[in-house]
Amino acid sequence: MMEPQGRLLLVDDEPPIVRALTPALTAAGYVVETAGTGEAALTRMAGEPCDVLILDLGLPDMDGKEVIRRVREWSETPIIVLSARDLEAEKIAALDLGADDFVNKPVGVGELLARIRASLRGRERRFAAQPRFAVGELEINFATRRVLIEDEEIRLTPREYDLVRALARHAGRVVTHRQVITAVWGPDAQVDAQSVRVLVGQVRQKLEADPSSPRLLLTEPGVGYRLRADD
Repeated sequence: MMEPQGRLLLVDDEPPIVRALTPALTAAGYVVETAGTGEAALTRMAGEPCDVLILDLGLPDMDGKEVIRRVREWSETPIIVLSARDLEAEKIAALDLGADDFVNKPVGVGELLARIRASLRGRERRFAAQPRFAVGELEINFATRRVLIEDEEIRLTPREYDLVRALARHAGRVVTHRQVITAVWGPDAQVDAQSVRVLVGQVRQKLEADPSSPRLLLTEPGVGYRLRADD
């Protein structure tokens, strides 16, 4: 018998989505539990913690963002939000509250599985505190603050390095503009999204083979940025 890849808690009150996702996730090797309300999700999380929480924001008994807030009071379990495409502000609020990533509805199973794998790798990095990160031609040594492309050291300013480090620590997952600002300028900084875009542009000029068509530092329009992670 195949060893389970992990335990997932799918929280959604739409039966068609649950019916579509549960067998697909199970076939991929995960143990899948389901809940249709926020309270049921919190009860399950408290009783038997999962490896990844997949959460719809539009629940019948409470806002999904409240579930995120309450889970984050005591758990670092990765949270992937299921979001309608037109609710950009909701995505940002969920991520700022502690969600790790989002997948747009209608949900593509392949994309969701990739996000689950990225979230599990991110959790391993958080607990292992690894001293280096590598993806493709990019390598970062956190201990020495060295950044290399194809073994050639790239000189970054302190803010450019802080941006790359923040994205690498969440590789494969989206990081919002506010989270970037906090990591680079500090939690009380009065910095706008345009300043973040300028900084990202500077970093792309140094790290990307073609900055106009980035392959490493990807944009999530209106939300933030994502550093590519090898799948």
